[in-house]
Amino acid sequence: MTDDNVVHDSVPRPTDGWTTRPETAADRAAVHAVHATAFPTEAEADLVDALRLDGDAWLDGLSYVAEAPDGSVVAHALITRCTVDGRPAAALAPCAVRPEYQRTGAGSAVVRAVLDAARTRGERLVLVLGHPEYYPRFGFTPASAYGIRPSFAVPDEAMMALVLDSGGGSWQVPRGTISYPAPFGV
Repeated sequence: MTDDNVVHDSVPRPTDGWTTRPETAADRAAVHAVHATAFPTEAEADLVDALRLDGDAWLDGLSYVAEAPDGSVVAHALITRCTVDGRPAAALAPCAVRPEYQRTGAGSAVVRAVLDAARTRGERLVLVLGHPEYYPRFGFTPASAYGIRPSFAVPDEAMMALVLDSGGGSWQVPRGTISYPAPFGV
């Protein structure tokens, strides 16, 4: 889908009591800080920065933030391009919430918002490597059920897929091995 056909919803909207919206250039330092404080190292924060520079991976309009009532960025979720045996898919990662806002719904709100944006954009398949207790609430199920697998060893229940739109017609969920963008290093 070309950018001419993409709906870029830049209007902040409440999601589960949180305001979510696409990331802007002014948010980059705050997004970096969210990831740097949510994880033990800055690896995820650096990954987001690297993905932003990867023209093959970056999908405009699919980097979302959640704001606290004071307008500060407290959560972030990112969807980038990946492939399954050469066919386009999307990868949800990384996602993070500032520690003081974890378990408040900010993470769920920003994940729902970015998944809605991906659906609106016309993405059909989103993959995530994550906590099997967390992501099923959004509709993710084991990717292996679709014949999708990563190129590295992970527990089956941690590699998940979500079909956003089967689209009918001749489109089928691709089967095969996931290829992540180069910044992921896998």
